[in-house]
Amino acid sequence: MFKKIIRVVVFIPIALVLILLSIANRQSVTLALNPFEPTDAFLSISAPFFVFLFIALMIGMVLGSVITWFKQGKHRQRARMEAAESVKWHVEADRQKEKADNLANQMVTTNS
Repeated sequence: MFKKIIRVVVFIPIALVLILLSIANRQSVTLALNPFEPTDAFLSISAPFFVFLFIALMIGMVLGSVITWFKQGKHRQRARMEAAESVKWHVEADRQKEKADNLANQMVTTNS
């Protein structure tokens, strides 16, 4: 329920802003990829301005996600190492418990 409320509170305003940007920036513009000859039709793209805004937004989100992924790599590696060490210590604890149980069983059988 809490996640649903958060989604509504976050995504509806973002959707409204994107819709308003789309409506306000629907005039056609040309993106020239050749800085030396901007009139070159081969290296220029014409589209509504909001398309370029959305593309820039998506590229920014992807780049931000990739950079965050790489920056957090050391934390994931540490978590993997600690998980492996935890498993090692659990195995050791189980081995010691089994050893103690065997010793207790031997003491009970020798006292009987």
